[in-house]
Amino acid sequence: MPASILYPGTFDPITNGHADIVRRAARLFDRVVVAIAANPGKTPAFSLEKRVELARAVLTDIRNVEVCGFAELTVAFARRQGIQAILRGLRAVSDFEFEFQLAAMNRHLGPDVETIFMSPAEQFTFISSSLVREIAGLGGDVSQFVHPAVQAELQKLKKR
Repeated sequence: MPASILYPGTFDPITNGHADIVRRAARLFDRVVVAIAANPGKTPAFSLEKRVELARAVLTDIRNVEVCGFAELTVAFARRQGIQAILRGLRAVSDFEFEFQLAAMNRHLGPDVETIFMSPAEQFTFISSSLVREIAGLGGDVSQFVHPAVQAELQKLKKR
């Protein structure tokens, strides 16, 4: 088993489902790098800097987790970090097709970098960042789905 794993994503925002996967991965690997993608193809609600800040706040108690932003191919970033495994989360069957395609492309681009899939605990399988943003934007309570620091930032977004 590789000593380090990269968990890339947009994390706009980081949810309790993401945090669950990170916590469980941290028990399996010596080092978990949560890599937050700049993702210029999307229009994130939060800046890259804010997403990194929120992820650090949520994951601060896990000693073997690092959080950083990146703006390059995931496999290239993994290599620069000396990491040979990418972690991807699967919530439902609907995620599988996209994640399978992404894993195949990453394998093509970096055959030395493996993809490992984890699913969140059952109570988090229905949570997605986009649903959390939508619920918060319409004034709904998202306290069950995100860390209090994330909830506070979502409330600030709503007021803008």
